[in-house]
Amino acid sequence: MKTISELHNHDKPREKLLKKGVKVLKNEELMAVLLGSGVQGKDVRKLAKEIIVMMDESVEGLSFDKLCGIHGLGTAKASQILASVELGRRYLIRASRRIVSAGDVYEALQSFAAKQQEYFLLITLDGASRLINTRTVFIGTLNQSLVHPREIFSEAIADRAAGIIVAHNHPSGTLEASRADIQVTQRLKEVAKLVGIELLDHVILSKQGYYSFSDEGLL
Repeated sequence: MKTISELHNHDKPREKLLKKGVKVLKNEELMAVLLGSGVQGKDVRKLAKEIIVMMDESVEGLSFDKLCGIHGLGTAKASQILASVELGRRYLIRASRRIVSAGDVYEALQSFAAKQQEYFLLITLDGASRLINTRTVFIGTLNQSLVHPREIFSEAIADRAAGIIVAHNHPSGTLEASRADIQVTQRLKEVAKLVGIELLDHVILSKQGYYSFSDEGLL
C-alpha cells in the first residue's frame, strides 16, 4: 500500500473530497480526512482502516479505551473520532425523529421524568412534525412569572418552527395539572395564536407516566 505522500494528488482523500465531493469517499478515506495525518511507522490510511474495521464490528461499542488500544491513536485523535460519531448520531436522530403524540414526547424526554428538580422544556417541530430542537428553558418551580412567552417563542422563531410542545416534570410523581400549569398553558396558547406558531401540547412527566393537555382536551 502506498503512503499518502506517494499518492497522486487526485488520489489523496482530502484532494479527492475537494474535487469530487464528500459522498464519493470510501469510509476509510473519510476517516483519513478526519485524522489528518498518521504516526511514525503507520500511514494515515492504515490507521484509518483499522478504526473503520473496529467501527464495522460495533459502532455502538466504540469507546475511548478501545480506540486508544489501536497503536498510534492518541487521546486527541480518539476524542475527535468519538465526538464526530456522536455529533453525526445526534443530527441523524434529529433529522428523522417525528413527534406526533404525547407518548413520543415522553419517550424523547424520559430522562427528565426522574429528576429531583423541575425542568421546563421546549420542543420545536417543523411542518412535518419532525424534531428540530429540544431545549431546557429553566429549572425550578413552575409559575407564570418564570415562563415568559418571549423566551419560548423567540427560540421557536429562531428555529423556524411550525409548532412547539412544552413539557415539565413533576418530581412528586403526581400526574395532575396544577393551577400554575393551567395558567402557563393558557398564556402560551394565547401568544401562540398571535405569532402563528401552534402550541401542540403541554406534557407533564413523572416516573409513573405522563399527562397531556392535548389528550385531555385542554388545548
